[in-house]
Amino acid sequence: MNLFDVYPLYNITPVKALDCTITDENGVEYLDLYSGHGVISIGHTQPDYVAKLKNQLDNLGFYSNAIQNPLQVELAEKLGKLSGCEEYSLFLCSSGAEANENALKLASFHNGKSRVIAFDNSFHGRTSAAVAVTDNKKIVAPINAQQVVTFLPLNDLDLVEAELKKGDVCSVIIEGIQGVGGLDEGTTEFFQGLEKLCNQYEAVLILDEVQSGYGRSGKFFAFQHHNIKPDIITLAKGMGNGFPLGGILIAPKFTASHGLLGTTFGGSHLACAAGIAVLDVIENQKLIDNVNDVYGYFLEAIKQVPEVVKVKGKGLMLGVEFDFEVGPLRKKLIVEKLIFTGSANNKNLLRILPPLTVKKEAIDTFLIALKESLAELKAVDTVSI
Repeated sequence: MNLFDVYPLYNITPVKALDCTITDENGVEYLDLYSGHGVISIGHTQPDYVAKLKNQLDNLGFYSNAIQNPLQVELAEKLGKLSGCEEYSLFLCSSGAEANENALKLASFHNGKSRVIAFDNSFHGRTSAAVAVTDNKKIVAPINAQQVVTFLPLNDLDLVEAELKKGDVCSVIIEGIQGVGGLDEGTTEFFQGLEKLCNQYEAVLILDEVQSGYGRSGKFFAFQHHNIKPDIITLAKGMGNGFPLGGILIAPKFTASHGLLGTTFGGSHLACAAGIAVLDVIENQKLIDNVNDVYGYFLEAIKQVPEVVKVKGKGLMLGVEFDFEVGPLRKKLIVEKLIFTGSANNKNLLRILPPLTVKKEAIDTFLIALKESLAELKAVDTVSI
């Protein structure tokens, strides 16, 4: 049997990793400034995390949600305290797409409506309703397109209100900071306006923090930069540091009932152990302070590179924008300079999403490699001309 060929692959085979370093089968070490789409939050194979998972696996890895699981309660309590969202309730699942599916479903149950407002260049997942509210027609199959979704530009409250006035909008879903779309984000005025309009027109405000949450933006959630309280918050990626774990935080105005939501693997004993370990490390190692410290250093240091047009995003969820397509630059960084970075729908943008443990020395290494790569690419262009 062959693998279904849907991923373009670099010829790199990692076999082990530690913190921000990945080692391949030939012993070559790479600096990881991408964290596998922002998944690795507390560093690869973090010792406390590994120990907690091993210990849990020695005792009980999985049973269904039909029994008591005190680890779920512990995870919810720690998450509420560390995030400042103690008044919310937690529903656990296994991925960001599943989190957004459940958020959209819960919103529709709540108000009996079905149309969704999403935003240009959004990405919310690859399944059913989650992909329907993703602004990429290439990955939306006809069966997904049955969902009624209206896409609007960011930062235009008048257009949002015009749609909400029609009375059929179930929810408004927005990323705290856009990921795949290219690190664009709403202004504080826009986020606060969305909150007000959703309350006014009885629509549910869903904040997709799947990538921008868990400290990556310099606050626990990116929406906290704007002083708002969403109705539902979706999370995954950094939540499990590589273990499949997602969830939604649900405001008190929603009423739970048995069978309303459900999942097979979400909230398993092993998943909860991973989630608890991540929160403990974020808190004990003061990783959000590190995010802000390295972010400030990055913004100042990147000024050394005149080819950079703009830096987008916040914290360690960054996009470095140029006035040319960065595909060859990204390939050179990976293959020759041994540094992982990411791409986006914006072809002129390098995405920088390192583990939250990253040090300033790693930023220095990146900047040296970036300047060398830009000079080498420029030299090739000159020769070819």
